[in-house]
Amino acid sequence: MEKRCGTTVVRNASTIPSLCGSSRKKNMCPHPGVYAGMCMRCGQEMDDEFGVAFGYIHKKLRLANDEISRLRDKDLKNLLRDRKLYLILDLDHTLLHSTRLPDITVEEGYLHNQTDALPDNLKSSLFRVDGIQMMTKLRPFVHSFLKEASNLFEMYIYTMGERPYALEMAKLLDPGNNYFSSRIIAQGDCTQRNQKGLDVVLGRESAVLILDDTEAVWGKHKENLLLMERYHFFASSCKEFGLNCKSLSQLKSDESETEGALPTVLKILQRIHNLFFDEERQDNLEDRDVRQVLKAVGKEVLKDCKVVFSRVFPTNFPAEQHTLWKMAEQLGATCSTEIDPSVTHVVSTDAGTHKSRWAVRRINIWSIPSG
Repeated sequence: MEKRCGTTVVRNASTIPSLCGSSRKKNMCPHPGVYAGMCMRCGQEMDDEFGVAFGYIHKKLRLANDEISRLRDKDLKNLLRDRKLYLILDLDHTLLHSTRLPDITVEEGYLHNQTDALPDNLKSSLFRVDGIQMMTKLRPFVHSFLKEASNLFEMYIYTMGERPYALEMAKLLDPGNNYFSSRIIAQGDCTQRNQKGLDVVLGRESAVLILDDTEAVWGKHKENLLLMERYHFFASSCKEFGLNCKSLSQLKSDESETEGALPTVLKILQRIHNLFFDEERQDNLEDRDVRQVLKAVGKEVLKDCKVVFSRVFPTNFPAEQHTLWKMAEQLGATCSTEIDPSVTHVVSTDAGTHKSRWAVRRINIWSIPSG
């Protein structure tokens, strides 16, 4: 048998009854977990739908809700002792970008040339994975990001891709198996269709941060989410998302290794970590909530800004209910529909409006395309 996350995972199902002792009555057993259809403690046969499946830890493992809570509480104590939190990492468009080999365009044909003819920035970050017929480009700074983040967080990979793909990507990101171990969650591990959830993560939600480029898949956990700028390296991605521009591969360019998305978000993660573990705080570590820290850090982005919107919202639509209004407030701004001397920014779809012209004369204007 093998120990994982404080739970006994049994390799040989014939040993299950011995875990509890023959004197324990089966009807007294709380059935903390199931392996291969049998209770791990008393050996009783259990329903296949019992508890929550943790197939990424062991293919035949399911845990009861009470046991999940116990493990989370125990693991959190150990993690906080090491001054760490949990970090959930998406793969595609966040840490890397992959495309199917048949989807590589003629203009991107130079990528097939795995020789010295490739630009220097691609030689160590572009991979052809023939086993799954994919080409993968690692995002600049990703290895440094993972190394630095591993000192602050226990990290999970969480992807809507299938497990074979997730495992191949983990090999590229973590060839020494230093960061993720068995903590690789794929599409088949999700408990809701087209949704990611923390119900399959053995970490308390109040200590979890999520890094992902897609907000919609985290319907129940948006307060834990740091939304990443999408990494569009291959042309197929621009086509998929309806972007009328050339991809980085077509431009034979890439994000900055020092000022790109990953080094930028690493600084934010470091700040959140420092604030969470601030020794001047008087409250108990276990009572702290990283979601509140994330919210506070977010409010620093537009702190002391007053934003006015011009022709951004549909006619008769309550401005306060619009996504952009709410987003600006979440980032610390004060929002208004009218201009006055205290306004610092105007967001507009039309540079010809009265508010836009006022802004051009006085302050900053952010113009966003209509539609």
